[in-house]
Amino acid sequence: MRLILSLAVLALSATSALAGPVTLKAEPADDDGRVTLGDLFDGAGGAASVVVGVRSGPSAVFEAGQVQAAAARAGLSWSNPQGLRRIVVRQGASEASASAQNAVATAGRPGATVEVLTYVRSLAAGDVVQPEDVAWTQVQSHMAPAGGPQDAEVVIGLSARRALRAGAVVATRDLTAPQVIARNDMVQVAFVAGGVTLTVTGRATRDAARGEAVPVLNTTSGRTIDAVATGPGRAIAGPAALQARSNSQFASR
Repeated sequence: MRLILSLAVLALSATSALAGPVTLKAEPADDDGRVTLGDLFDGAGGAASVVVGVRSGPSAVFEAGQVQAAAARAGLSWSNPQGLRRIVVRQGASEASASAQNAVATAGRPGATVEVLTYVRSLAAGDVVQPEDVAWTQVQSHMAPAGGPQDAEVVIGLSARRALRAGAVVATRDLTAPQVIARNDMVQVAFVAGGVTLTVTGRATRDAARGEAVPVLNTTSGRTIDAVATGPGRAIAGPAALQARSNSQFASR
């Protein structure tokens, strides 16, 4: 019994030695397409070689919860203090340099291929693009659209303007910010100026995404308020509306 207890204590001690807090790197990157805990975290120690996933293009997007669970299984503790939802891992400098040299060498060859972002599954109009919905695929150079997204992160969270089929190349013109206000929704409009905030409730006269202009009809006065959507059922008017619109990450689409 004493031997068994001693072994149990040793096992717990080993587990405690392995477990420890780690810090997410400011710019996670890998050099071989295999994304490991060492690529993601400082202080991964003996768990640094544990593979979390595979990057097949210039970047890969992982759910923060997925990474947190993988770290925990390897005995590492990451509390996600910033409350991140997704983590983007990019190719390392050495691989990026090799890819660029290869692209220059092959661009003029007949049948040369390039990597483009494509849809893994078909999307209906209004569907929001999730990290698992897109992947990097090799296609003939002439099939690559000009100005296509170079990073999956820029399309994650956008919604489809129309039905999109699996295998199609991702084009930013087919995507838009998710709608947060629908026509005829009741919307609370805040007018902010000089540190004073006034609110009024009205009816939206059109659909709107976050950061998009939305005229709101004041049903009491019959006047239309020029506002900017800030969230579901919420909008802002006055000088602050211009700032809200310019700050919108979806201002150009």
